[in-house]
Amino acid sequence: MFNLIIVDLKQSVASWRLWTLLGWLEVRQRYARSRVGPFWLTISMGVMIGSIGVVYGSLFGQKMSDYLPFLSISLVMWGTFSQIVIEGSTAYINSGQYIRQASTPKLIYILQVVWRNLVILAHNFLIVLVLLIVFGVKSWITLPIFIPALILYLINALWIAMVTALLSARFRDLPQIVAAVMQIAFYITPIIYRPDSLRRFSFIVEFNPLAHLVELVRAPLIGQFPSPLTWIVAISMAILGWLFALALTGRFLKRIPYWV
Repeated sequence: MFNLIIVDLKQSVASWRLWTLLGWLEVRQRYARSRVGPFWLTISMGVMIGSIGVVYGSLFGQKMSDYLPFLSISLVMWGTFSQIVIEGSTAYINSGQYIRQASTPKLIYILQVVWRNLVILAHNFLIVLVLLIVFGVKSWITLPIFIPALILYLINALWIAMVTALLSARFRDLPQIVAAVMQIAFYITPIIYRPDSLRRFSFIVEFNPLAHLVELVRAPLIGQFPSPLTWIVAISMAILGWLFALALTGRFLKRIPYWV
């Protein structure tokens, strides 16, 4: 079981030219004949950050120079995570024609989703860079931590996408459930509000693993060190999640062509 999925994983990683090309072509086709192209996503994200920032920043009594970078990082990073999970749930279904006709490693379709959203992240991250330049970097010491934090963040998104993709191929109602769950998770995760603003309901943040994941990539960019608990939660999720995802996918890997 593990041998089968490990071989598939190795072959998928080795086929990086294929899934990066497929992911890049999807982005280009989605915005074909558009002068702005993928930057429409950046524009819409910038408008959303500006409108939410002004409204909620005023409601929460926040200082804009602190709140706008906080909000932009939260929304951009959460958007990447949620889209990987949501689009991952339909990865095998949307690629069913290729899966049935060609004997290719199955995980390339999950990696394709991750790569496509990394391209979009690169566009949207320009907003974060602009705000950091305008309002200033809070701490240059914490900035390098963002790189390993981002890698760990994506590793967790990847195994969740693997699980949702497999289960969605078998149960076709699951993609809608995944999208609904991610919408609920958005509201109970400190993205538009600060983690310490819930007070009496702080347990919602403390026992929310997604809150720790977002904090992991947000803290270094706003001049803070992620707490040891945040690192422990993120690393534990990655280890346990990947073991579960590999075991589950390895168990049903050969059935994917029949399900799609």
